[in-house]
Order: sequence, then structure tokens, then C-alpha cells
Amino acid sequence: MFIRSERLFLRPGWPEDWAELHALIDDEAVVRNLARAPWPYGPDDARSFAALPQAGRHPHFFITLPGMHGARLVGCVGLAQCDGETELGYWIGRRDWGQGYATEAARAVLGFARAVGHRRVIATPFADNAASARVLAKLGFRPTGEVRTARSPARAEPVAAPVHALDLAVPFDCDGPEDGGFAPMRRAA
Repeated sequence: MFIRSERLFLRPGWPEDWAELHALIDDEAVVRNLARAPWPYGPDDARSFAALPQAGRHPHFFITLPGMHGARLVGCVGLAQCDGETELGYWIGRRDWGQGYATEAARAVLGFARAVGHRRVIATPFADNAASARVLAKLGFRPTGEVRTARSPARAEPVAAPVHALDLAVPFDCDGPEDGGFAPMRRAA
């Protein structure tokens, strides 16, 4: 499965991506904000992640930036099933922080989530990850008031992780409300 956004191309990982993946994520500043990535992040971890199969309603994508000489890896984004909920996760390599790639990639994945029928998506950034909280706010996520405790292998202690949620409204037809705008036509007949 592939998704194209304005600047980015989201695609599955391929086994040959492991070295580029490892070069980006083998950075404590990145992994300290991830609950599922091991630390230290070794070449075998990158090989395993790059070879993971896709899950139909909960896929993960490599975020790539197309250019004149091919595409380079920027980070990863995906949906995961966690305790019966659909959770959005993402990370961007340090060299590309502040470029809006996380927001753009996550927005594209949320479009996919809506298209396959997800009605609610959560995200649980660490409380001290202000950049991720800003991304979620731009996407329309709102804090729920629930705070979970999460661990990152790159941190010594567990950290508070406020739950943010986005309700993906069922889109109505552009002609009208729930009936698709056909009620006036039925009355006219």
C-alpha cells in the first residue's frame, strides 16, 4: 500500500531499507520519544522492522521524500491496534525536524484510517514531547484528560503520556445530510 501527499511518499518498508532506517533511528533523541523502539537500536532491529509485513487496517509506512536523485527516508508513521483502540504513531529523523513532515504524513494516514472505517484514533505522546503535542493539535486531536504511564527503553524512568483523541466523523454526501440529500427529491415525486 502506498500513499502520496503533497511532498511525501509513504510506502511499506523493504528489507534493503534497513541501513538507511538504522542511520536515522539510531539516535537517542529520537528513540526516547518512542515507546516501542528498542534502545540501543541495532542493525538487527532495523532489519526486523524493515521486513515487517503490513497489517490491513493498521499499516505502517516509511516516510520518504522524493527528489531528483531518488527518495530518501525521513521517518515512519503508522496505525497500531493497542488494547482495542487504533493508535497513531510516528517519528521523524533529527535532520528533518521542524519541516512539517510529521504533520503531513500523519494527515495522509488519518485519511486512510477514515477511508477504511476507523471512527476514532488516539495518540499518546510523552508529556515532555511538546513537538509531538503540536503535531497532534494541528491534526485536530484533543487531550482526553486520561494520562497513561509509558516507558521508553531510552529513558531511565516511566513517563506520563496524555491520551489525545481524534474522532473521524462519518463524511456526509455533499448534497445534504444523512440521507445524501435525496429527501427533497422523494417529496417532489
